[in-house]
Amino acid sequence: MECGPLLPDILVLEIFLHLPHDAVLRAGLTCRQWLAVSRDEFLWRELFYSYYRIPRAVPRHPAAVSWYKEFRRLFDCIPCVEVQTLREHSDQVLHLAFSHRGHRFSSCSKDCTVKLWDTERSDGNISLVHSSSMRQFNWGYTQFSQFNADDSLLLVSGVYLGPHHSCSGEIAVLSLENYTLLSRVRNKPYDVFGCWLNETHLISGNLHWIGNMTSCSVLWLNKAFQDIESENVNVVKRLFKIQNINASTIRTVMVAHCRRHDNPDLLLDYDAQSQARRQKGLQQEPHQPLLFDLGTSDSEDEDEGDAAGPKDCRCHGSPAVSSLEHLKQTGKNLEPSQVAVERQVAQMMGRTHTKAPDSDIMETSELGDGEDKTYLLFTTGSLTYSPHQIGIKRIKPDQMTTCGPVLGEERSTEEFFDSLDHVIDIHGHIIGMGLSPDNRYLYVNSRAWPAGCVISDPMSPPPIAEEIDLHVIDLKSLREERRSLRAHRAFTPNDECFFIFLDVSRDFVASGAEDKHGYIWDRHYNICLARLAHDDVVNSVAFSPADQELLLSASDDATVKVWRSPRAVRMARDAARTRRRPGLLSSWLHRGRTLNGKL
Repeated sequence: MECGPLLPDILVLEIFLHLPHDAVLRAGLTCRQWLAVSRDEFLWRELFYSYYRIPRAVPRHPAAVSWYKEFRRLFDCIPCVEVQTLREHSDQVLHLAFSHRGHRFSSCSKDCTVKLWDTERSDGNISLVHSSSMRQFNWGYTQFSQFNADDSLLLVSGVYLGPHHSCSGEIAVLSLENYTLLSRVRNKPYDVFGCWLNETHLISGNLHWIGNMTSCSVLWLNKAFQDIESENVNVVKRLFKIQNINASTIRTVMVAHCRRHDNPDLLLDYDAQSQARRQKGLQQEPHQPLLFDLGTSDSEDEDEGDAAGPKDCRCHGSPAVSSLEHLKQTGKNLEPSQVAVERQVAQMMGRTHTKAPDSDIMETSELGDGEDKTYLLFTTGSLTYSPHQIGIKRIKPDQMTTCGPVLGEERSTEEFFDSLDHVIDIHGHIIGMGLSPDNRYLYVNSRAWPAGCVISDPMSPPPIAEEIDLHVIDLKSLREERRSLRAHRAFTPNDECFFIFLDVSRDFVASGAEDKHGYIWDRHYNICLARLAHDDVVNSVAFSPADQELLLSASDDATVKVWRSPRAVRMARDAARTRRRPGLLSSWLHRGRTLNGKL
Protein backbone atom coordinates (compact mmCIF):
# COMPACT_ATOMS: atom_id res chain seq x y z
CA MET A 1 0.00 0.00 0.00
CA GLU A 2 1.27 3.49 -0.88
CA CYS A 3 -0.06 6.88 0.16
CA GLY A 4 0.30 10.18 -1.71
CA PRO A 5 3.33 12.47 -1.75
CA LEU A 6 5.05 12.59 1.62
CA LEU A 7 4.09 15.61 3.73
CA PRO A 8 6.83 18.14 4.45
CA ASP A 9 8.96 17.01 7.38
CA ILE A 10 8.02 19.97 9.60
CA LEU A 11 4.29 19.39 9.05
CA VAL A 12 4.68 15.66 9.76
CA LEU A 13 6.56 16.49 12.92
CA GLU A 14 3.77 18.84 14.06
CA ILE A 15 1.16 16.14 13.37
CA PHE A 16 3.10 13.46 15.19
CA LEU A 17 3.78 15.67 18.21
CA HIS A 18 0.02 16.12 18.68
CA LEU A 19 -0.99 12.49 18.14
CA PRO A 20 -1.53 10.12 21.07
CA HIS A 21 1.81 8.42 21.67
CA ASP A 22 0.47 4.90 21.30
CA ALA A 23 -0.88 5.96 17.90
CA VAL A 24 2.57 7.23 16.93
CA LEU A 25 4.09 3.90 17.91
CA ARG A 26 1.72 2.13 15.51
CA ALA A 27 1.81 4.70 12.70
CA GLY A 28 4.33 2.66 10.76
CA LEU A 29 1.77 -0.08 10.15
CA THR A 30 -0.14 1.97 7.55
CA CYS A 31 2.33 2.19 4.66
CA ARG A 32 6.01 2.27 3.83
CA GLN A 33 6.24 6.08 3.73
CA TRP A 34 4.58 6.49 7.13
CA LEU A 35 6.86 3.73 8.40
CA ALA A 36 9.88 5.78 7.31
CA VAL A 37 8.52 8.89 9.02
CA SER A 38 7.57 6.97 12.15
CA ARG A 39 11.19 5.87 12.59
CA ASP A 40 12.65 9.34 12.14
CA GLU A 41 15.24 9.87 14.90
CA PHE A 42 14.71 13.63 15.13
CA LEU A 43 10.99 13.08 15.67
CA TRP A 44 11.47 10.50 18.40
CA ARG A 45 14.14 12.53 20.16
CA GLU A 46 11.72 15.47 20.37
CA LEU A 47 8.89 13.23 21.52
CA PHE A 48 11.10 11.57 24.12
CA TYR A 49 12.28 14.72 25.88
CA SER A 50 8.90 16.48 25.71
CA TYR A 51 6.76 13.52 26.79
CA TYR A 52 8.93 12.44 29.75
CA ARG A 53 10.01 16.01 30.64
CA ILE A 54 13.66 15.06 30.82
CA PRO A 55 16.26 17.86 30.81
CA ARG A 56 18.03 18.09 27.47
CA ALA A 57 21.38 17.78 29.23
CA VAL A 58 20.61 14.16 30.12
CA PRO A 59 22.07 11.90 27.43
CA ARG A 60 20.33 8.90 25.94
CA HIS A 61 20.67 5.58 27.76
CA PRO A 62 24.15 4.18 26.94
CA ALA A 63 22.68 0.89 25.73
CA ALA A 64 19.94 2.38 23.53
CA VAL A 65 20.25 1.81 19.78
CA SER A 66 17.71 4.47 18.72
CA TRP A 67 15.39 7.10 20.18
CA TYR A 68 12.41 5.14 18.85
CA LYS A 69 13.36 1.99 20.73
CA GLU A 70 14.19 3.99 23.84
CA PHE A 71 10.77 5.67 23.80
CA ARG A 72 9.18 2.29 23.25
CA ARG A 73 11.11 0.76 26.16
CA LEU A 74 9.78 3.32 28.63
CA PHE A 75 6.30 3.40 27.10
CA ASP A 76 5.73 -0.30 26.53
CA CYS A 77 8.07 -2.24 28.85
CA ILE A 78 7.16 -0.91 32.31
CA PRO A 79 5.35 -3.44 34.54
CA CYS A 80 2.31 -1.25 35.20
CA VAL A 81 -0.62 -3.46 34.10
CA GLU A 82 -2.28 -5.43 36.90
CA VAL A 83 -2.79 -8.99 35.67
CA GLN A 84 -3.46 -10.94 38.87
CA THR A 85 -4.29 -10.39 42.54
CA LEU A 86 -3.23 -13.04 45.06
CA ARG A 87 -5.50 -13.16 48.11
CA GLU A 88 -4.26 -16.24 49.97
CA HIS A 89 -2.89 -14.22 52.92
CA SER A 90 -5.35 -13.33 55.66
CA ASP A 91 -3.49 -10.32 57.06
CA GLN A 92 -1.08 -7.57 56.00
CA VAL A 93 1.62 -8.73 53.57
CA LEU A 94 4.97 -7.26 54.64
CA HIS A 95 7.66 -8.57 52.31
CA LEU A 96 8.27 -10.26 48.94
CA ALA A 97 11.43 -11.98 47.70
CA PHE A 98 12.23 -13.67 44.38
CA SER A 99 14.51 -16.65 43.95
CA HIS A 100 17.67 -15.91 41.95
CA ARG A 101 16.33 -17.90 38.98
CA GLY A 102 13.01 -16.06 39.17
CA HIS A 103 11.02 -19.30 39.09
CA ARG A 104 9.61 -18.80 42.60
CA PHE A 105 8.98 -16.08 45.13
CA SER A 106 8.11 -15.97 48.82
CA SER A 107 5.76 -13.70 50.75
CA CYS A 108 5.71 -12.89 54.48
CA SER A 109 2.69 -11.66 56.39
CA LYS A 110 1.18 -10.77 59.73
CA ASP A 111 -0.85 -13.98 59.42
CA CYS A 112 2.44 -15.64 60.56
CA THR A 113 2.95 -17.67 57.39
CA VAL A 114 5.57 -17.69 54.68
CA LYS A 115 4.15 -18.72 51.33
CA LEU A 116 5.99 -19.99 48.24
CA TRP A 117 4.66 -19.24 44.77
CA ASP A 118 5.39 -20.66 41.30
CA THR A 119 5.87 -18.20 38.41
CA GLU A 120 6.46 -20.74 35.62
CA ARG A 121 2.98 -22.03 34.89
CA SER A 122 2.22 -22.54 31.21
CA ASP A 123 -0.83 -20.24 31.35
CA GLY A 124 1.27 -17.37 32.74
CA ASN A 125 -0.60 -17.21 36.06
CA ILE A 126 1.10 -17.46 39.44
CA SER A 127 0.07 -20.28 41.77
CA LEU A 128 0.65 -21.14 45.43
CA VAL A 129 3.14 -23.98 45.95
CA HIS A 130 3.56 -24.22 49.72
CA SER A 131 2.58 -22.40 52.92
CA SER A 132 4.40 -22.75 56.26
CA SER A 133 2.93 -21.45 59.51
CA MET A 134 5.43 -20.17 62.08
CA ARG A 135 3.04 -19.95 65.03
CA GLN A 136 4.52 -23.16 66.43
CA PHE A 137 7.65 -21.11 67.27
CA ASN A 138 5.63 -18.50 69.19
CA TRP A 139 6.14 -15.99 66.39
CA GLY A 140 3.76 -13.06 66.07
CA TYR A 141 4.35 -12.71 62.34
CA THR A 142 6.87 -13.23 59.54
CA GLN A 143 8.53 -10.03 58.30
CA PHE A 144 11.29 -10.89 55.79
CA SER A 145 12.62 -13.75 53.66
CA GLN A 146 15.55 -14.34 51.32
CA PHE A 147 16.67 -17.22 49.08
CA ASN A 148 20.28 -18.37 49.28
CA ALA A 149 22.51 -18.14 46.20
CA ASP A 150 21.58 -21.54 44.72
CA ASP A 151 17.87 -21.29 45.64
CA SER A 152 18.02 -24.40 47.80
CA LEU A 153 17.31 -22.72 51.15
CA LEU A 154 14.99 -19.99 52.38
CA LEU A 155 15.81 -17.64 55.27
CA VAL A 156 12.64 -16.49 57.07
CA SER A 157 12.80 -13.74 59.70
CA GLY A 158 10.04 -13.38 62.28
CA VAL A 159 9.01 -11.50 65.41
CA TYR A 160 8.21 -13.11 68.73
CA LEU A 161 4.95 -12.72 70.57
CA GLY A 162 5.55 -11.49 74.08
CA PRO A 163 5.70 -8.53 76.46
CA HIS A 164 5.18 -5.01 75.15
CA HIS A 165 8.70 -3.71 75.84
CA SER A 166 10.60 -6.20 73.75
CA CYS A 167 12.31 -6.39 70.38
CA SER A 168 13.31 -10.02 69.91
CA GLY A 169 12.89 -12.09 66.79
CA GLU A 170 14.14 -15.28 65.25
CA ILE A 171 15.43 -16.53 61.91
CA ALA A 172 14.39 -19.93 60.56
CA VAL A 173 16.05 -21.73 57.64
CA LEU A 174 13.80 -23.93 55.49
CA SER A 175 14.85 -26.51 52.92
CA LEU A 176 13.17 -25.88 49.57
CA GLU A 177 13.52 -29.52 48.61
CA ASN A 178 11.15 -30.95 51.22
CA TYR A 179 10.15 -27.79 53.19
CA THR A 180 11.68 -29.04 56.43
CA LEU A 181 13.12 -26.80 59.13
CA LEU A 182 16.93 -26.93 59.19
CA SER A 183 17.83 -24.41 61.89
CA ARG A 184 16.60 -21.60 64.12
CA VAL A 185 18.66 -18.55 65.12
CA ARG A 186 17.86 -15.83 67.68
CA ASN A 187 17.77 -12.32 66.15
CA LYS A 188 17.68 -9.10 68.21
CA PRO A 189 16.47 -6.54 67.43
CA TYR A 190 14.14 -8.23 65.00
CA ASP A 191 14.61 -5.52 62.36
CA VAL A 192 18.19 -6.65 61.79
CA PHE A 193 16.18 -8.99 59.48
CA GLY A 194 19.23 -11.18 58.71
CA CYS A 195 20.80 -12.04 55.35
CA TRP A 196 22.79 -14.70 53.53
CA LEU A 197 26.57 -14.31 53.37
CA ASN A 198 26.96 -17.31 51.03
CA GLU A 199 25.11 -20.51 50.16
CA THR A 200 25.57 -22.08 53.60
CA HIS A 201 26.00 -19.26 56.15
CA LEU A 202 23.73 -16.44 57.30
CA ILE A 203 24.15 -13.34 59.46
CA SER A 204 22.02 -12.50 62.50
CA GLY A 205 22.22 -9.97 65.32
CA ASN A 206 22.06 -9.63 69.08
CA LEU A 207 21.75 -6.55 71.26
CA HIS A 208 23.20 -5.96 74.74
CA TRP A 209 22.35 -2.84 76.73
CA ILE A 210 25.29 -1.37 78.65
CA GLY A 211 23.53 1.69 80.04
CA ASN A 212 20.30 3.62 79.62
CA MET A 213 21.33 4.97 76.19
CA THR A 214 24.38 2.81 75.40
CA SER A 215 24.44 -0.68 73.94
CA CYS A 216 26.50 -2.96 71.74
CA SER A 217 25.35 -4.90 68.70
CA VAL A 218 26.90 -8.29 68.06
CA LEU A 219 26.64 -9.69 64.53
CA TRP A 220 26.87 -13.47 64.28
CA LEU A 221 27.70 -15.83 61.44
CA ASN A 222 25.52 -18.94 61.58
CA LYS A 223 25.72 -22.22 59.72
CA ALA A 224 22.44 -22.97 57.96
CA PHE A 225 22.70 -26.71 58.63
CA GLN A 226 23.18 -27.02 62.35
CA ASP A 227 24.38 -30.60 62.20
CA ILE A 228 27.15 -31.08 64.76
CA GLU A 229 29.91 -33.40 63.57
CA SER A 230 32.12 -32.70 66.58
CA GLU A 231 31.93 -30.73 69.80
CA ASN A 232 34.88 -28.66 68.53
CA VAL A 233 33.13 -27.60 65.30
CA ASN A 234 31.23 -24.30 65.44
CA VAL A 235 27.76 -23.73 64.10
CA VAL A 236 28.02 -20.05 65.02
CA LYS A 237 30.86 -17.52 65.17
CA ARG A 238 30.98 -13.88 66.17
CA LEU A 239 31.67 -11.55 63.27
CA PHE A 240 31.63 -8.06 64.82
CA LYS A 241 30.85 -6.34 68.10
CA ILE A 242 29.99 -2.67 67.59
CA GLN A 243 29.24 -0.01 70.18
CA ASN A 244 25.99 1.99 69.92
CA ILE A 245 25.41 5.34 71.63
CA ASN A 246 22.39 7.61 72.08
CA ALA A 247 19.92 4.69 72.02
CA SER A 248 20.82 3.71 68.44
CA THR A 249 21.16 0.11 67.22
CA ILE A 250 22.31 -1.75 64.12
CA ARG A 251 19.50 -2.87 61.82
CA THR A 252 18.76 -4.00 58.25
CA VAL A 253 21.94 -5.91 57.43
CA MET A 254 22.80 -6.80 53.82
CA VAL A 255 25.87 -8.05 51.96
CA ALA A 256 27.48 -6.41 48.89
CA HIS A 257 30.02 -8.29 46.76
CA CYS A 258 32.42 -5.72 45.31
CA ARG A 259 33.90 -8.09 42.74
CA ARG A 260 30.87 -7.26 40.58
CA HIS A 261 31.49 -3.49 40.59
CA ASP A 262 33.83 -3.49 37.60
CA ASN A 263 31.16 -4.79 35.20
CA PRO A 264 28.05 -2.86 36.23
CA ASP A 265 24.70 -3.22 34.53
CA LEU A 266 24.42 0.54 34.35
CA LEU A 267 26.73 3.46 35.16
CA LEU A 268 24.72 6.31 36.65
CA ASP A 269 27.52 8.86 36.31
CA TYR A 270 27.15 10.43 32.84
CA ASP A 271 30.88 11.28 32.69
CA ALA A 272 31.71 7.68 33.56
CA GLN A 273 29.43 6.53 30.75
CA SER A 274 31.35 8.66 28.26
CA GLN A 275 34.66 7.37 29.58
CA ALA A 276 33.42 3.79 29.31
CA ARG A 277 32.47 4.44 25.68
CA ARG A 278 35.96 5.71 24.92
CA GLN A 279 37.55 2.71 26.65
CA LYS A 280 35.36 0.38 24.64
CA GLY A 281 36.29 2.17 21.43
CA LEU A 282 32.68 3.04 20.71
CA GLN A 283 32.91 6.82 20.43
CA GLN A 284 32.38 6.52 16.68
CA GLU A 285 29.37 4.23 17.10
CA PRO A 286 27.13 5.99 19.63
CA HIS A 287 24.06 3.88 18.82
CA GLN A 288 25.64 0.50 19.61
CA PRO A 289 24.73 -1.20 22.91
CA LEU A 290 27.37 -0.36 25.49
CA LEU A 291 26.70 -2.45 28.57
CA PHE A 292 23.76 -4.77 28.07
CA ASP A 293 20.75 -5.60 25.92
CA LEU A 294 17.65 -3.73 27.04
CA GLY A 295 15.56 -6.82 26.40
CA THR A 296 13.13 -5.39 23.85
CA SER A 297 12.13 -7.43 20.87
CA ASP A 298 14.15 -7.14 17.67
CA SER A 299 10.99 -7.35 15.60
CA GLU A 300 9.21 -4.05 15.11
CA ASP A 301 5.79 -5.70 14.90
CA GLU A 302 6.23 -8.08 17.90
CA ASP A 303 4.98 -5.98 20.47
CA GLU A 304 13.96 -14.01 73.41
CA GLY A 305 10.74 -15.21 74.16
CA ASP A 306 10.31 -11.51 74.59
CA ALA A 307 8.97 -9.26 71.93
CA ALA A 308 6.29 -6.80 71.14
CA GLY A 309 2.94 -7.92 69.90
CA PRO A 310 2.25 -7.80 66.18
CA LYS A 311 0.60 -4.38 66.18
CA ASP A 312 3.46 -2.69 68.03
CA CYS A 313 6.18 -4.44 66.05
CA ARG A 314 4.86 -3.25 62.70
CA CYS A 315 6.70 0.05 63.11
CA HIS A 316 10.47 0.06 62.76
CA GLY A 317 11.26 3.48 64.16
CA SER A 318 12.50 3.06 67.72
CA PRO A 319 15.83 1.84 69.10
CA ALA A 320 14.42 -1.49 70.10
CA VAL A 321 11.49 -0.46 67.99
CA SER A 322 8.64 -1.44 70.27
CA SER A 323 10.77 -0.68 73.37
CA LEU A 324 10.70 3.04 72.53
CA GLU A 325 8.09 3.79 75.19
CA HIS A 326 10.22 1.93 77.72
CA LEU A 327 13.25 4.04 76.85
CA LYS A 328 11.20 7.22 76.95
CA GLN A 329 9.93 6.28 80.39
CA THR A 330 13.46 5.58 81.54
CA GLY A 331 14.63 8.88 80.07
CA LYS A 332 12.07 10.79 82.14
CA ASN A 333 13.88 9.67 85.27
CA LEU A 334 17.23 10.92 83.96
CA GLU A 335 18.46 14.45 84.26
CA PRO A 336 19.93 15.98 81.07
CA SER A 337 23.28 16.05 82.85
CA GLN A 338 23.06 12.28 83.45
CA VAL A 339 22.40 11.66 79.76
CA ALA A 340 25.35 13.88 78.85
CA VAL A 341 27.63 12.08 81.31
CA GLU A 342 26.61 8.67 79.95
CA ARG A 343 27.28 9.87 76.42
CA GLN A 344 30.75 11.11 77.37
CA VAL A 345 31.57 7.89 79.21
CA ALA A 346 30.37 5.80 76.24
CA GLN A 347 32.46 7.83 73.80
CA MET A 348 35.53 7.53 76.01
CA MET A 349 34.96 3.79 76.40
CA GLY A 350 34.53 3.49 72.64
CA ARG A 351 37.81 5.29 71.95
CA THR A 352 39.65 3.13 74.48
CA HIS A 353 38.14 -0.25 73.63
CA THR A 354 37.59 -0.04 69.87
CA LYS A 355 40.12 -1.75 67.63
CA ALA A 356 41.63 0.46 64.94
CA PRO A 357 40.56 -0.26 61.33
CA ASP A 358 42.82 -2.55 59.35
CA SER A 359 45.39 -0.68 57.30
CA ASP A 360 44.33 -2.28 54.00
CA ILE A 361 40.80 -0.90 54.22
CA MET A 362 41.30 2.27 56.22
CA GLU A 363 41.28 4.53 53.19
CA THR A 364 37.82 5.40 51.91
CA SER A 365 39.04 5.36 48.31
CA GLU A 366 39.96 1.70 48.62
CA LEU A 367 36.47 0.59 49.57
CA GLY A 368 34.95 -1.34 46.70
CA ASP A 369 37.73 -0.50 44.25
CA GLY A 370 38.06 -3.98 42.82
CA GLU A 371 39.25 -7.44 43.76
CA ASP A 372 37.08 -9.92 45.56
CA LYS A 373 35.87 -7.88 48.53
CA THR A 374 32.70 -8.37 50.52
CA TYR A 375 31.07 -5.66 52.62
CA LEU A 376 28.42 -5.77 55.27
CA LEU A 377 25.98 -2.84 55.02
CA PHE A 378 23.55 -1.83 57.75
CA THR A 379 21.64 1.13 59.15
CA THR A 380 22.82 2.71 62.38
CA GLY A 381 23.08 6.11 64.09
CA SER A 382 25.12 8.23 66.46
CA LEU A 383 22.87 11.18 67.31
CA THR A 384 19.49 9.59 68.06
CA TYR A 385 17.62 6.31 67.99
CA SER A 386 16.34 7.02 64.46
CA PRO A 387 18.52 5.15 61.95
CA HIS A 388 20.18 7.96 60.00
CA GLN A 389 23.52 6.49 58.95
CA ILE A 390 24.73 3.63 56.76
CA GLY A 391 27.60 1.66 58.25
CA ILE A 392 30.03 -0.30 56.08
CA LYS A 393 32.28 -3.07 57.39
CA ARG A 394 34.50 -5.36 55.34
CA ILE A 395 34.12 -9.11 55.87
CA LYS A 396 37.49 -10.81 55.37
CA PRO A 397 37.82 -14.19 53.65
CA ASP A 398 38.72 -15.99 56.91
CA GLN A 399 35.48 -14.66 58.49
CA MET A 400 33.19 -16.24 55.90
CA THR A 401 33.01 -19.63 57.60
CA THR A 402 32.31 -20.84 61.12
CA CYS A 403 35.52 -22.87 61.06
CA GLY A 404 38.15 -21.72 63.54
CA PRO A 405 38.32 -21.37 67.32
CA VAL A 406 35.33 -22.68 69.23
CA LEU A 407 33.10 -20.05 70.80
CA GLY A 408 34.66 -20.15 74.27
CA GLU A 409 38.15 -19.49 72.94
CA GLU A 410 37.17 -16.06 71.60
CA ARG A 411 36.48 -14.53 75.00
CA SER A 412 39.91 -12.92 75.23
CA THR A 413 38.82 -10.35 72.62
CA GLU A 414 35.35 -9.65 73.99
CA GLU A 415 36.40 -6.43 75.74
CA PHE A 416 37.06 -4.80 72.35
CA PHE A 417 34.61 -3.21 69.92
CA ASP A 418 35.07 -3.33 66.17
CA SER A 419 35.41 -0.04 64.31
CA LEU A 420 33.39 0.74 61.19
CA ASP A 421 35.29 1.10 57.93
CA HIS A 422 33.03 3.87 56.65
CA VAL A 423 29.85 5.73 57.66
CA ILE A 424 27.50 7.63 55.33
CA ASP A 425 25.12 10.09 57.00
CA ILE A 426 21.74 10.49 55.25
CA HIS A 427 20.49 13.35 57.51
CA GLY A 428 17.08 11.78 57.86
CA HIS A 429 15.21 8.72 59.06
CA ILE A 430 16.18 5.71 56.89
CA ILE A 431 13.11 3.56 56.16
CA GLY A 432 14.38 1.17 53.48
CA MET A 433 17.40 -0.02 51.50
CA GLY A 434 17.98 -2.07 48.34
CA LEU A 435 20.99 -3.12 46.26
CA SER A 436 21.20 -3.02 42.47
CA PRO A 437 21.66 -6.49 40.91
CA ASP A 438 25.33 -5.74 40.18
CA ASN A 439 25.86 -4.65 43.84
CA ARG A 440 27.30 -1.34 42.57
CA TYR A 441 24.57 1.01 43.80
CA LEU A 442 22.72 1.22 47.10
CA TYR A 443 19.24 2.77 46.98
CA VAL A 444 18.05 4.24 50.29
CA ASN A 445 14.55 5.42 51.24
CA SER A 446 14.65 8.19 53.83
CA ARG A 447 12.48 10.94 55.28
CA ALA A 448 14.58 14.06 55.63
CA TRP A 449 15.22 16.12 58.74
CA PRO A 450 14.92 19.93 58.50
CA ALA A 451 18.05 21.59 57.15
CA GLY A 452 20.38 22.81 59.86
CA CYS A 453 18.57 21.04 62.70
CA VAL A 454 20.47 20.33 65.92
CA ILE A 455 19.73 17.23 68.02
CA SER A 456 20.13 17.92 71.72
CA ASP A 457 18.09 15.00 73.08
CA PRO A 458 18.65 11.53 71.52
CA MET A 459 15.08 10.57 72.46
CA SER A 460 13.66 13.60 70.60
CA PRO A 461 14.80 13.34 66.99
CA PRO A 462 13.86 16.10 64.54
CA PRO A 463 10.49 15.93 62.77
CA ILE A 464 10.64 14.03 59.50
CA ALA A 465 9.30 15.09 56.11
CA GLU A 466 6.22 13.49 54.56
CA GLU A 467 8.07 13.11 51.25
CA ILE A 468 10.25 10.04 50.90
CA ASP A 469 13.61 10.72 49.26
CA LEU A 470 15.21 7.84 47.37
CA HIS A 471 18.99 8.35 47.55
CA VAL A 472 21.42 6.57 45.23
CA ILE A 473 24.88 5.78 46.64
CA ASP A 474 27.74 4.49 44.50
CA LEU A 475 29.44 1.81 46.62
CA LYS A 476 32.62 2.10 44.56
CA SER A 477 33.19 5.81 45.15
CA LEU A 478 31.04 6.02 48.31
CA ARG A 479 29.33 9.18 47.17
CA GLU A 480 25.74 10.01 46.37
CA GLU A 481 24.94 10.08 42.67
CA ARG A 482 22.82 12.92 41.30
CA ARG A 483 19.70 14.21 42.99
CA SER A 484 17.32 12.16 45.08
CA LEU A 485 14.22 10.61 43.53
CA ARG A 486 11.01 11.96 45.03
CA ALA A 487 7.45 10.99 44.20
CA HIS A 488 6.15 8.89 47.09
CA ARG A 489 4.96 9.96 50.52
CA ALA A 490 4.64 8.77 54.09
CA PHE A 491 2.66 10.22 56.96
CA THR A 492 3.58 8.45 60.21
CA PRO A 493 5.80 10.26 62.75
CA ASN A 494 9.31 9.24 63.86
CA ASP A 495 8.27 6.75 66.51
CA GLU A 496 5.75 4.95 64.25
CA CYS A 497 7.64 5.06 60.96
CA PHE A 498 6.90 2.22 58.53
CA PHE A 499 9.74 0.26 56.99
CA ILE A 500 9.28 0.27 53.19
CA PHE A 501 11.09 -2.43 51.21
CA LEU A 502 12.30 -1.36 47.77
CA ASP A 503 13.81 -3.32 44.88
CA VAL A 504 16.13 -2.59 41.97
CA SER A 505 16.29 -4.26 38.54
CA ARG A 506 18.68 -3.73 35.65
CA ASP A 507 16.87 -0.60 34.39
CA PHE A 508 14.30 0.30 37.06
CA VAL A 509 13.88 0.91 40.76
CA ALA A 510 10.57 0.44 42.58
CA SER A 511 9.33 1.26 46.06
CA GLY A 512 6.18 1.13 48.09
CA ALA A 513 4.70 4.06 50.02
CA GLU A 514 2.18 4.86 52.72
CA ASP A 515 0.00 6.69 50.19
CA LYS A 516 -1.40 3.31 48.98
CA HIS A 517 0.77 3.18 45.86
CA GLY A 518 3.90 1.57 44.56
CA TYR A 519 6.20 3.60 42.32
CA ILE A 520 8.58 2.77 39.47
CA TRP A 521 11.47 4.98 38.32
CA ASP A 522 13.94 4.66 35.47
CA ARG A 523 17.44 4.43 36.91
CA HIS A 524 19.17 6.26 34.07
CA TYR A 525 16.78 9.18 33.50
CA ASN A 526 15.74 9.66 37.15
CA ILE A 527 12.04 9.90 36.26
CA CYS A 528 8.93 8.33 37.79
CA LEU A 529 7.26 6.08 35.21
CA ALA A 530 4.28 4.46 36.97
CA ARG A 531 2.06 4.44 40.08
CA LEU A 532 0.66 1.08 41.19
CA ALA A 533 -2.59 1.33 43.17
CA HIS A 534 -3.54 -0.68 46.28
CA ASP A 535 -6.18 -0.19 48.95
CA ASP A 536 -3.69 0.36 51.78
CA VAL A 537 0.02 0.94 52.52
CA VAL A 538 2.35 -0.76 50.01
CA ASN A 539 5.05 -2.43 52.11
CA SER A 540 7.21 -4.22 49.55
CA VAL A 541 7.87 -4.56 45.83
CA ALA A 542 9.98 -7.11 43.94
CA PHE A 543 11.19 -7.40 40.33
CA SER A 544 11.69 -10.83 38.82
CA PRO A 545 15.45 -11.29 38.27
CA ALA A 546 14.61 -13.27 35.14
CA ASP A 547 12.28 -10.65 33.65
CA GLN A 548 12.14 -7.04 34.82
CA GLU A 549 8.80 -6.65 33.07
CA LEU A 550 7.28 -8.67 35.94
CA LEU A 551 6.82 -6.86 39.26
CA LEU A 552 5.07 -7.83 42.50
CA SER A 553 3.68 -5.49 45.17
CA ALA A 554 2.55 -6.37 48.71
CA SER A 555 0.21 -4.31 50.84
CA ASP A 556 -1.54 -3.94 54.16
CA ASP A 557 -4.72 -4.76 52.21
CA ALA A 558 -3.59 -8.44 52.53
CA THR A 559 -3.00 -8.86 48.79
CA VAL A 560 -0.07 -9.42 46.48
CA LYS A 561 -0.58 -7.84 43.08
CA VAL A 562 1.15 -9.04 39.91
CA TRP A 563 2.11 -6.38 37.36
CA ARG A 564 3.35 -6.95 33.81
CA SER A 565 4.30 -4.60 31.01
CA PRO A 566 1.87 -3.71 28.20
CA ARG A 567 4.20 -5.52 25.80
CA ALA A 568 4.17 -8.71 27.90
CA VAL A 569 0.38 -8.57 28.27
CA ARG A 570 -0.04 -8.17 24.52
CA MET A 571 2.32 -11.06 23.76
CA ALA A 572 0.56 -13.29 26.31
CA ARG A 573 -2.82 -12.45 24.79
CA ASP A 574 -1.56 -13.29 21.29
CA ALA A 575 -0.08 -16.56 22.55
CA ALA A 576 -3.39 -17.45 24.23
CA ARG A 577 -5.27 -16.85 20.98
CA THR A 578 -2.85 -19.13 19.18
CA ARG A 579 -3.38 -21.87 21.77
CA ARG A 580 -7.17 -21.55 21.53
CA ARG A 581 -7.19 -21.85 17.71
CA PRO A 582 -4.44 -24.30 16.78
CA GLY A 583 -6.54 -25.78 13.94
CA LEU A 584 -7.07 -22.40 12.31
CA LEU A 585 -3.38 -21.57 12.68
CA SER A 586 -2.30 -24.82 11.03
CA SER A 587 -4.83 -24.14 8.25
CA TRP A 588 -3.30 -20.69 7.68
CA LEU A 589 0.19 -22.15 7.63
CA HIS A 590 -0.91 -24.85 5.16
CA ARG A 591 -2.54 -22.25 2.87
CA GLY A 592 0.61 -20.14 3.03
CA ARG A 593 2.80 -23.09 2.02
CA THR A 594 0.41 -24.01 -0.82
CA LEU A 595 0.33 -20.47 -2.21
CA ASN A 596 4.09 -20.18 -1.98
CA GLY A 597 4.41 -23.49 -3.81
CA LYS A 598 2.15 -22.29 -6.62
CA LEU A 599 4.03 -19.02 -6.86
